[in-house]
Amino acid sequence: MGQSFDPAAAVVLVEVVDKGSFRGAARSLGMPKSSVSRRVADLEAHLGVRLLQRTTRRIGLTHAGQAYYSLASAAVAALRDAESAARDLSVEARGPLRISAPVNFGTLVLPAILAEFLTKHRAVRAEVELADRHVDLIDEGFDVAIRAGFLPDSTLVAQRLTGARVVTVTSPAYLRKRGRPRVPADLAEHDCLLFGAGSSAVWTFSDSQERVDVTVTGPLSANNFFVLRDAASAGLGIARVPEMLARQPLTERRLVTILDPHVPPEVPLHAVYPSARHLSPKVRLFVEHLRERLAGEPAKKAPAPKASPRP
Repeated sequence: MGQSFDPAAAVVLVEVVDKGSFRGAARSLGMPKSSVSRRVADLEAHLGVRLLQRTTRRIGLTHAGQAYYSLASAAVAALRDAESAARDLSVEARGPLRISAPVNFGTLVLPAILAEFLTKHRAVRAEVELADRHVDLIDEGFDVAIRAGFLPDSTLVAQRLTGARVVTVTSPAYLRKRGRPRVPADLAEHDCLLFGAGSSAVWTFSDSQERVDVTVTGPLSANNFFVLRDAASAGLGIARVPEMLARQPLTERRLVTILDPHVPPEVPLHAVYPSARHLSPKVRLFVEHLRERLAGEPAKKAPAPKASPRP
């Protein structure tokens, strides 16, 4: 079998293949060409097989070499990522941090979280764009985006931050006028305020026994939960909004929850960024900060005052 295995020889072989020559690998690694040749020869001796086919014009892989390279190159890339990650832990977060976030989250939740982060990391300067569209992170130059809802398949890296609890709300005045829905199916006869575009939507509920889908319609649709919340407060109809957005009007009794045993599904909240490789300290630390600050958010429940006397 030859002499004992030298792990660095795998790195040398991968570099030779990637650079296409011993000379190119020697230049990249800062080693004499003779040392590169010796490391590859030692590796072949240890394995007992030839890995490279050498000619005067080019270097190619043998069948054994191809099998070895396909696994070794992935291992070398992982080691380089580990080295980069370890180095980043000692590097200060700095520079511009471009963030995209939904309008509701960016207005209600992000400012306090971002203020804490920027106070801790003085060398970072945040640039925030609030938009309810999915921005193209690469083409538009964003470092990280915060996205609500279920994500489509993508080459982006996504980290789940939390799940936003959703509540079904309306005003006491609306209940006095139209009556209280007892079960989700009753919503088909009510004015519902819809998130997004279109004149109808399917609202999903679940309880301890089953899942129920109800097609609802209403006089208003909007892509902003503040609009829906305030329209519900004004007595226009029934809305489903993130619980954190409804806390104040629920406390003030401008809104009340309905169908409490029937729970809408949580809306997942993710941080997405282009690549996990060579992740900059500013992005890594910001995503970690988001996860820590949002960790207990779904457990926080707003007061749920009773409605005005039922009609």
